[in-house]
Amino acid sequence: MTSRILTLLAISLLLAGCASQIDAGVTREAGSPGFWWGLWHGFIFPWSFIGSLFSPDIAVYAVPNRGGWYDFGFFLGVTVLGGGSFFGSKKRRD
Repeated sequence: MTSRILTLLAISLLLAGCASQIDAGVTREAGSPGFWWGLWHGFIFPWSFIGSLFSPDIAVYAVPNRGGWYDFGFFLGVTVLGGGSFFGSKKRRD
């Protein structure tokens, strides 16, 4: 049974290694959104998500963007500024 699981895991890793990703959403142009825009878009995510349900012109994520820095800003905006860490924290009891 163990050899069967290891074989399946090895085949899965080999197939995953063949996967490729295109950089269609990443650009290095001067006007493309970077870290600060990602931070802002992460902060307004709850409101833009609700708006996107009613309007096809509203998106929650800017494409194209600068890649990793935009993603990092978006993540921080959602978790820290957007209230993700606040609502998940435990209340202090004295």
